[in-house]
Amino acid sequence: MAQTLHQIEKKLLGALKGASGGRLLQEAAVAAGLSIDEASRAVSWLEEKGFVSVSRTSDASYSFTKEGEEYLSAGFPELRVLSKAAKNASVASLDEVEKRVGLAWARRNNWVKIAAGGALEMTGVGAQALGEREIERAAKSLHDGKGIDEEALKSLMSRGLVQQRLSKQASVSITPSGSQAAMQLGTDSGNEEINQLTRDLISSKAWKGKSLRQYDISQDVDFTEEGKRHIISRFSRQVKGIFVQMGFEEMEGSIVESSFWNFDALFQPQDHPARELADTFYANSSFQLPSDKKLVAAVKKAHEQGWKYQWSEEEAKKAVLRTHTTAVSARNVAKSAGCGPKKFFCIGKVFRKEATDFKHLAEFYQVEGIVVWEQATLPDLLGILSEFYRRIGFEKIRFRPSFFPYTEPSLEIEVYFEKKKAWLEIGGAGIFRPEVSIPLCGRYPVLAWGLSLERPLMLLHDIGDIRSFYQNQVGWLRSMPVRK
Repeated sequence: MAQTLHQIEKKLLGALKGASGGRLLQEAAVAAGLSIDEASRAVSWLEEKGFVSVSRTSDASYSFTKEGEEYLSAGFPELRVLSKAAKNASVASLDEVEKRVGLAWARRNNWVKIAAGGALEMTGVGAQALGEREIERAAKSLHDGKGIDEEALKSLMSRGLVQQRLSKQASVSITPSGSQAAMQLGTDSGNEEINQLTRDLISSKAWKGKSLRQYDISQDVDFTEEGKRHIISRFSRQVKGIFVQMGFEEMEGSIVESSFWNFDALFQPQDHPARELADTFYANSSFQLPSDKKLVAAVKKAHEQGWKYQWSEEEAKKAVLRTHTTAVSARNVAKSAGCGPKKFFCIGKVFRKEATDFKHLAEFYQVEGIVVWEQATLPDLLGILSEFYRRIGFEKIRFRPSFFPYTEPSLEIEVYFEKKKAWLEIGGAGIFRPEVSIPLCGRYPVLAWGLSLERPLMLLHDIGDIRSFYQNQVGWLRSMPVRK
């Protein structure tokens, strides 16, 4: 039995052999001369063989985020709003945080009302809340290391004011079978052995006189199912192949993006509802604006002239989980300035604060495409999309006028689904508005589209719930045909 053990298993057994009771994994790793990763692998293998038993514990600790620390020192914005309402202040007297966060929470809790002329009125519920100040007391109690109500803790965490940190520990004990195996090892547990023969070991003959690891090939395993790619991965490769055949270049980008590229470069105003915390995932960091000052100035000018408000650099620097791959398109449109005609596509994951159901997910894949060419026309866009969906397997395709914030004209793509005898919407497209493409690259028009990746798959394979793709049910995955 001992001969089939890996060298790190032998070392760990040797370290545990004389220990009475269990040993913390970190201590056992040091005693065996292993790294934590090596010791963790050895424990996993030995536990499977029944040579060690493992007791795992997890302790939770909580700390305040930067925003939470600010609220602790300056006061919670909704309570600050409530205090001003008690003095009959107006909305105009509130600072930026009080307007953006505090007023929203105060109104949601029915603490204040806004009267004619913008005056703040405190409700009876608000007066009671101002006296009790529950959320503030709970936060201070947690900060001081005292107990806190579970609901209050959930509230602080859901608002991104408190973060949880789990501290995990594992205690490892040798079993009677493990002790027997360790006895059989004798002094061999400390001897180095070669686990893999490399070209250098063979050419230098350094392997001679060394102990080679023996492999146990006695296990009888039946392979009854062939391996295959996940259906999403297969379809992504198919889509990528179609665009490459049509002469497109692939573009890529980070899933964490600045608000500048995700929103501002696409002429989406900074007070647009989609930019609220309720619709977008914000990261606790920020980006620098692009180094091209002319580009930033052009985007600022487009916003201030088009939307009639004062554009904020700080708002544009905020980091978000990208809500669409059009952020990648915006970057590549900017890079195309001064170049010849360009055609790009992108397949990537995007994130939105959606309520999960049979047709919505908080994260999903989007297929993005752009054509940068001054002579491009709307019929060119329709032709590209018709050919793309024809190659996927949809013969009947039509287009309907629609509205999207950064394209004009805009349209929705629909395909005819034979099984349901119905037309189903499957993506959006249009021509970037001049306020988008001119500041980015000084060119117009730019054709653009954003298509769903999962939706065509659901139609082609008659899948009724988008969550099926990500539940990793082996039987369901195996039942999916390699080709349709």
